[in-house]
Amino acid sequence: MAGPRRFDIDDLLIRPGTYFNPETEVLVIVDDSPQLDSDVAEAAEDGGDWLLVSDETPLDEHGRDELLEAFIARFRPGTSGAVAGDEDDLGEEEIELEPDPDGHD
Repeated sequence: MAGPRRFDIDDLLIRPGTYFNPETEVLVIVDDSPQLDSDVAEAAEDGGDWLLVSDETPLDEHGRDELLEAFIARFRPGTSGAVAGDEDDLGEEEIELEPDPDGHD
């Protein structure tokens, strides 16, 4: 079984999905479907990258808990085999191995 896919913050912010950082215990949900009027973004005077829409989370807690439990069931903490997010996207190309310089298999 393949391990969980790992992403850098810059990569996950442009890819819809649900992400969890085990070090900070922060869950990030990226949804690119909402449409906001461009005037809203232009009205922001601080020049920051992000605008706070609400302090409320639009995710139902029961659904979130089920999603996390399913993830934990698939990938137990401490298991090896995690791959970087871009490694899983390579397809099924064969990897050419270098011959052993000592001649041993």
